[in-house]
Amino acid sequence: MPVKKKRILNNEEIQQKINRIAFQIYEDNYTEKEIVIVGLSKKGYLFAERIAQQLKTVSPFKISLIKLTIDKDSPIDDSPQLDSDSKLLKDKTVILVDDVLNTGKALIYGVRFLLNFPIKKMSTAVLVDRNHKKYPIGTHYVGLSLSTTLQNHISVEFGKDNSIKAFLS
Repeated sequence: MPVKKKRILNNEEIQQKINRIAFQIYEDNYTEKEIVIVGLSKKGYLFAERIAQQLKTVSPFKISLIKLTIDKDSPIDDSPQLDSDSKLLKDKTVILVDDVLNTGKALIYGVRFLLNFPIKKMSTAVLVDRNHKKYPIGTHYVGLSLSTTLQNHISVEFGKDNSIKAFLS
């Protein structure tokens, strides 16, 4: 029997969440000249692109966008990779972005990796926080906090028409 998916956020609601997150980032960092948005590959990066795009419309500072690729199954064995020069992180405020905070594993390994660089400050942002993490990581900017069971799955789908939807199954 196929698993039923229930839409928890439609495209318009997600756009509102992105807008709110962008304003929160701006309010918390209004004295900065530059912010670096680091998106966890793949869907975290797609979400990070949207945040960076909205942040450019609401804030005066320069926005740099970097993709961080982590092997979520064996993050220690396979070194994380940035798609840009790590010098871009030096003395900058960094926002690490993922689409869904499930166990916290990907986000905590992303933070661990980024702390190898001389950054000024770091925050995290997610679209959906499931509220039952296995790893001790919190999020600073959250679109939706949702208490789920361990059997539930949250998926974020990015459409070819530039839409985004989030589902619970």
